[in-house]
Amino acid sequence: MKMAVLLSGSGRTLDNFHERIADGTMPGSIAVVVANVPDALGLTKARNYGYPAFHAADNAAINAILAEYGVELVLLAGYLKLYQPPAHLTRAVLNIHPSLIPSFCGAGMYGMRVHRAVKARGVKVSGCTVHFANEVYDEGPIVVQKCVAIDDADTPEDIAHKVFAAECEAYPEAVARVAARGIDSFWP
Repeated sequence: MKMAVLLSGSGRTLDNFHERIADGTMPGSIAVVVANVPDALGLTKARNYGYPAFHAADNAAINAILAEYGVELVLLAGYLKLYQPPAHLTRAVLNIHPSLIPSFCGAGMYGMRVHRAVKARGVKVSGCTVHFANEVYDEGPIVVQKCVAIDDADTPEDIAHKVFAAECEAYPEAVARVAARGIDSFWP
């Protein structure tokens, strides 16, 4: 599958994808990387890996870029805006969320906000969810979830570290499942 990676920040998930594709544990190829933040570190990393990398301020600009690369699957990797794909990719956008959906999700729940809420609630298990994205934050069909144990002494930063380690396993696993089963098999 030809994949696009959309990001807003440092590109840690892009690093993981690059390593997993290189070692053969994640199928597909990264055709293009797009950021909505012009100076996102992830764009520099993408260029250093040899991927075409662009800044695009809105959905129309992103979709124009994706059209040039024959993208079949869009991977949201710390992309902090609601992405609206073109019609042919409506069901082909994967996202990762740093909690076990349906807990700690929805508009405004991302990054450290999630981990602080997890700590404040005192839950004993958190994790991550890879799901197909639709027009509502964190509501599309779930592909993979991974759990992590939370200790009472864990700080939000400790939780973030544990969850990111789980994300590094879950997202490539989800891409492999989608490649093996096909996108439509996940949608009702």
